[in-house]
Amino acid sequence: MKKQFLLILFVFGFFTSSIAQKKKITLDEIWGGEFRTEYMDVLRSMKNGKQYTLLNFERSPRSSSLDKYDYESLEKVETIVASSGAVPFFTSYEFSEDESKIVLATEVEPIFRHSSLGIFYVYDIASKDLVKISETKIQEPTLSPNGNQVAYVLNNNLYLFNIATRTTKQLTTDGSKGTIINGVTDWVYEEEFAFVRAFEWNSNGTQIAFLRFDETNVPHFSMDVFGQNLYPFQYEFKYPKAGEENSKVTLHFYDLGSESISKVDLGDSYYIPRIKWMNNPDHLSVQTLNRHQNDLKLHKVDAKNNTVTLLLQEQDAAYVDVDDDLTFLEDDSFVWTSEMDGYNHLYLYKKDGKLKNQITKGPWEVTRYYGYDKSRDRIYYQSVENGSINRDVYSISSSGTDKKRLSNKEGTNSADFSADYTFYINTFSSATVPYEFTLHQVAKGKRMKDFNQENELISRGRLIRDNSALLKKLENYELVPKEFSTIDINGNDLNMWMMKPVDFDPTKKYPLLMFQYSGPGSQQVANKWFASNDYWHEMLVSEGYIVVCIDGRGTGYKGRDFKKVTYLNLVKFETEDQIAAAKKLSELPFVDEKRTGIWGWSFGGHMSTNCLLKGNDTFEMAIAVAPVTSWRFYDTIYTERFLRTPQENPVGYDNDSPFNYPELLKGKYLLVHGSGDDNVHVQNSMRMIEALVQANKQFDWAIYPDKNHGIYGGNTRLHLYTKMTNFIKENL
Repeated sequence: MKKQFLLILFVFGFFTSSIAQKKKITLDEIWGGEFRTEYMDVLRSMKNGKQYTLLNFERSPRSSSLDKYDYESLEKVETIVASSGAVPFFTSYEFSEDESKIVLATEVEPIFRHSSLGIFYVYDIASKDLVKISETKIQEPTLSPNGNQVAYVLNNNLYLFNIATRTTKQLTTDGSKGTIINGVTDWVYEEEFAFVRAFEWNSNGTQIAFLRFDETNVPHFSMDVFGQNLYPFQYEFKYPKAGEENSKVTLHFYDLGSESISKVDLGDSYYIPRIKWMNNPDHLSVQTLNRHQNDLKLHKVDAKNNTVTLLLQEQDAAYVDVDDDLTFLEDDSFVWTSEMDGYNHLYLYKKDGKLKNQITKGPWEVTRYYGYDKSRDRIYYQSVENGSINRDVYSISSSGTDKKRLSNKEGTNSADFSADYTFYINTFSSATVPYEFTLHQVAKGKRMKDFNQENELISRGRLIRDNSALLKKLENYELVPKEFSTIDINGNDLNMWMMKPVDFDPTKKYPLLMFQYSGPGSQQVANKWFASNDYWHEMLVSEGYIVVCIDGRGTGYKGRDFKKVTYLNLVKFETEDQIAAAKKLSELPFVDEKRTGIWGWSFGGHMSTNCLLKGNDTFEMAIAVAPVTSWRFYDTIYTERFLRTPQENPVGYDNDSPFNYPELLKGKYLLVHGSGDDNVHVQNSMRMIEALVQANKQFDWAIYPDKNHGIYGGNTRLHLYTKMTNFIKENL
């Protein structure tokens, strides 16, 4: 550990040397792309396990290409397709099952957070033929297993496009805006269950399973779009607020042979957050949830006769999380993740749903499941075994024995495995090292070019790409590393980082700015490379501020009880922790206890508002960006997961809603929102504004016209962060 600490000091030696020659980061540089990080975009392994593909872009002239690389040599084998006069600029790609065809996405425009519309083409690799799927922008085009047809959604209906004949067949006819949706999710499923495509081909292409959403009775929400026209117009969509009616969701099969649609009876299921075909082409797995989201069931549906069999049921006193880790092995036994022992771990179930064994165990969490290699009986996963702020990659046998740590650098590691699990590309970053990508060999017995010993490659890896140029550039700037530690608050050791000015003098007093998000299962204190806010925090530190971030109760990766303690009292304990932490930090001799501020976005904006009001003897300033101010205004799935409905738990909704106690405001307050926020509606800020006005409390506020929850576009972010910077300098 001491050796690694010395390494960190060496890497960031330029932070503390030649301070007078260093430049300070500017807002124009942050939002002008000066510190852009290089990635490996849309990395995918080819089925042969020997090559992988990347999507590469050139900014000038603007172009895109899909390139194939060899794992062993790391050399580019070929350019599969590139934008040109014949092929339009594309921004994503999907292979057919046999990798003979590719769906290319062009002219993509967002709908909501995950959904989009676009013009899509099928590119035949052998013939180089390019076929446009539809003249109209469509959603979620997906090739059939044999690559001959494409299923997609247009205007809430499912369609089937035959590539050879270039003919289109409409599969459903009842879809219409505001009533019926076939094959894609409604707003709340997209936002809270994090998926858009709600249809799946079975393995032999004879059936398409799809979800149908009847949102007829879901209350609609409208927001003004101001635009550039003489008259604004209203944008309307269905949005179920907590306690209101959700879409009625049903499961259906389209049989390509009979061209018929059948409906599956799933009993009293309320939500259907996941569907996934098993290895048997007639068997579909379906996950269902009750409205309280504390009773999750995994079903097997036989597509031949629509019979339903319960495989697994998991219940929790609070709620059960939904994820994408479910994986069926060759015999349809399956891997499942669960918090049943108090931490998120991997379990192996027989195909009849009976538990075979727990694969991983310990007071730590599995954070990602990568897959199973049958030939070596190895399961690959990511976890926080090496500390909750770090991520490492491991392998283990399906019986839970012979565990091996594959990654070797302390920080955040993630892996992309080759199809045969012979190689993996590790993505690594830490608070001191920007993203670097290295190739590793999983199994011994295969040597790689330029390496004399297999174990050297296994342990160290071979560098593919890094951000050394960015590090070199940052040597010219006045930067400080994050100091990671824990702080004892309300009986819990909370993860924390602190950033102090380069010329820090422990005999001086510094203003303190706290940053947090605090949402359930989230994490801000992590040993990984900078996001945009980190650069901004560095800029503030260079102006003489101490910046601190603390993950309080309710955040993630420290076990079920730590995360779910906030159940039915969302924001209550989280607020108490931030206030208590601020008081404790104010006791430090170098912190000015009369200059303490806090800021956050979304859930974090709710938190910063609450802290300023309920901690009005502790905080002198707060900034809230796009905050929730009442959980009554937020959606059903997210809010009811943690609070149940307002009808059942009115106290849980209202006791921590800041517009119910505006008279507590003493400090300086900046409230910011985008008027086009489809997620946390500007209604939240408007109600807060009105409450403060009627309480005769002075504050600052800004509304960004037509901007969504991210508040970006053009100079918007630059303007926003300039406003926040000035507010901090003037009031903290």
